Amino acid sequence: MKRSLAVLVAVGLVVAAQTGRAQTPAPVPAQTELPIALLVDVTSGQVLYSRNAERRFVPASITKVMTLFHAFELIEEGTLDPRQTLVMSDEVWEAWNGEGSTMSINAGDSVAVDDLLTGIANISANDGSVMLAEGQAGSVGAWLDGMNQRARSLGMVNSHFGTPNGWPDEGRTFTTASDLVKLAQALVRRHPQKYARYVGRPGFRYNDIEQFNRDPMIGRVPGADGIKTGYTNESGLGYVGSAKRDGQRLVVVVAGISRGSIRARAARDLIEWGFGAFERERLFAQGEIVGNARVQGGSSRTVALMTERNVFVNVPSGRLSDVSLRIEYDGPLRAPFTSGDRVATLAIEVPGMEPARLPLLAAESVETAGFFTRIYNGIAGWFS
Repeated sequence: MKRSLAVLVAVGLVVAAQTGRAQTPAPVPAQTELPIALLVDVTSGQVLYSRNAERRFVPASITKVMTLFHAFELIEEGTLDPRQTLVMSDEVWEAWNGEGSTMSINAGDSVAVDDLLTGIANISANDGSVMLAEGQAGSVGAWLDGMNQRARSLGMVNSHFGTPNGWPDEGRTFTTASDLVKLAQALVRRHPQKYARYVGRPGFRYNDIEQFNRDPMIGRVPGADGIKTGYTNESGLGYVGSAKRDGQRLVVVVAGISRGSIRARAARDLIEWGFGAFERERLFAQGEIVGNARVQGGSSRTVALMTERNVFVNVPSGRLSDVSLRIEYDGPLRAPFTSGDRVATLAIEVPGMEPARLPLLAAESVETAGFFTRIYNGIAGWFS
């Protein structure tokens, strides 16, 4: 059964309230202008603002974020090398020459994967996306299988990708704001060096053609470093972007917008509001013990629970004492398990905000109990 252990009724008991930043109103356009919006602090797991975050929509070129993530994973797995070159086939050239945003790659050209990734990330290269997919996987279909497997592994349960570049495909490609935050978080957390290398450049010059990144935050919002815009007549305008300040990273998603000026203003204002309207406190350090869980059938009757990383909370100014924490797990936990296994969840609740849930790890390994240990634990359980 699900067990829930109250850790602290008020965080203010252990975290001294500091003078907070002045709270500002949420500068969010009306729903008629901004149908879908989501702002998440991915360092704390907290949703700071949400509007229709689970509504499916057509991502258009935002699809290329999954193409990048899939490529980054392949590089880590050793099946793709940024230094290798791929050749533009006649078929891909005929299909994508001059179609939307391109790198203007000619048929028969050899292009380094490094350049393809840069072009996809910063000038939304439709031709480069399909060239990469076909060249690495042998076919676009095989590449899409990989993209969708990655999406499922990230828990993107409301997403499907039918193209590697987001070109209209009669609705086969769809996603949600919540799923895009999961993707953005994985992109940054798993591949920080590749993210820094390929994402967020002001532009890219290829084939003697200089093109500029249409990202609405780069160079305008302190700490902004990408990620991707999208637009088709079918989808309207969308954007997933990120900014990092003083160790805090926010991810914003906006979608279904009719004008570029609204998209730019909404993304920038949401990010600035997220950084400015909350007090941010560290509750626990990485590896700190926050509580215990009961164990069944193990060499120990309990196990200490520790944090996977530093734990932060964002609280509207003046409300720090209203925060409460809970440890949740399906228990008693069944042995055996190993130190470092994710066995429980720390729920952080702030009035008026969605709870943040962060993993807790077993602080030590617990083996299966031997015969006499099981007898002892059973007798001890009668008196506990």
